[in-house]
Amino acid sequence: MTFTTRSLTLLIAGLMGFTGVVTAAAASHGADPRLMAGASAMCLAHAPALIALHAVWQTMRSAALAALLLAIGTALFAGDLVFRHWNGHGLFPMSAPTGGMIMMAGWLAVAAGAFLPRRPE
Repeated sequence: MTFTTRSLTLLIAGLMGFTGVVTAAAASHGADPRLMAGASAMCLAHAPALIALHAVWQTMRSAALAALLLAIGTALFAGDLVFRHWNGHGLFPMSAPTGGMIMMAGWLAVAAGAFLPRRPE
């Protein structure tokens, strides 16, 4: 079995959805739920976006770039929040804001898909 970038996007979406549910559960059992709830919200918001990008992969020219940016940005942002929750400090300085900026770039890549010519089929 070979993984393409497209199939990898679906795999990441599934893992991101799983992580969103796990972090939501962790948030409901901790003393301070804010960080885990934030990580959960980011994962559960972006997993369906990755599924949608998987679905339109053949017709949306910017789908691969958007998926890459959303996946990396979400992992960095949510990962920083989870790490901060458990360890008291983030992954590295400015990691959550960097992840947020990468996610914003991913959403701009989605928007750019409206103006870029479609791939030939």
